Amino acid sequence: MRRPTLTALVVIIGLLLLADTLVVNAALSQLAGVAVDAAILVAAGAALAGVAALGVRRVQDLWRQRGDPIGAVFVIAGMAAMLAAGLRPGSAGTTDPAVQWLVAALLVPIGATLFGLLFVTTLGAARRALATRTREGILLVAGALVTTVLLLPLSGSAGAGLADAATWSLAFPIGAVFRGLLIGIALLSAVYAARVLLGIRAADE
Repeated sequence: MRRPTLTALVVIIGLLLLADTLVVNAALSQLAGVAVDAAILVAAGAALAGVAALGVRRVQDLWRQRGDPIGAVFVIAGMAAMLAAGLRPGSAGTTDPAVQWLVAALLVPIGATLFGLLFVTTLGAARRALATRTREGILLVAGALVTTVLLLPLSGSAGAGLADAATWSLAFPIGAVFRGLLIGIALLSAVYAARVLLGIRAADE
């Protein structure tokens, strides 16, 4: 599929979803629902293809004796265990106790380890940002410190006040910034797509 076709498809879908948000119409809502369901199916298919490609790559690594064989064995064993628990006869899928146990026993510790590594790297990034003494770095570190204070798990009136402040900051200042960014990006994307479709600017520029 050529790039102008993809651009036109993105613009049409985006305008359809925007119109469904602004206009109350049953037929328009059905079309928007079909578009969203199709996007979900495409994303799910891409995710399954990515998992399958990862499994094939790890099997090839073991077969050709390259890379990290221990890591490849763990990846393949974990994938096989999840597939066996979720697809065995009588299984309830993602709500099956065996699947939930595997998630709790395998994925949660892995996620905790990754977040621990992220915490260490974040501290290093904050130190480097302060070392540069730039305005942007100081603002980023100050915002991170304020967010950390607001999310402290305190009890009593102090904890309730911090929770209310965190909710307010997420809904208003932070939410306003993100909404502005998303609206600006959407407008720029629509303008660029229109220029490509009208031939004002080449698609590969």
